Amino acid sequence: MFAGSSLLFVLLAGHALADFPLQNTFLAEGKNRHTEIGRIWWPYALTAHALIHGGFVTVLTGSVVLGLAEMSIHWLTDWMKCDGRISVHVDQAIHIACKLLWFLLVAIVVR
Repeated sequence: MFAGSSLLFVLLAGHALADFPLQNTFLAEGKNRHTEIGRIWWPYALTAHALIHGGFVTVLTGSVVLGLAEMSIHWLTDWMKCDGRISVHVDQAIHIACKLLWFLLVAIVVR
């Protein structure tokens, strides 16, 4: 588990890794129920993508509860983005806000 400002940095770095290079074409298209591949695979692809994010948060914070919260919010946020309910910019803002929240919660509990 990381502490101090290094935790925030690695949470953001983990997000950058999981949302860009680790999200291959299959996950990016498959998580969207409106794409050809997504019509079949969207529940699995979206859940796998959100689980990767939750795994990063769990490993970096040492908290399964925060990892599950990340997974749940990431799943819902990406579902709303793929459904056209929010923009990619709102999607990313929510993801980053979650990382800030996890950082603050860990900082408060560790005190």
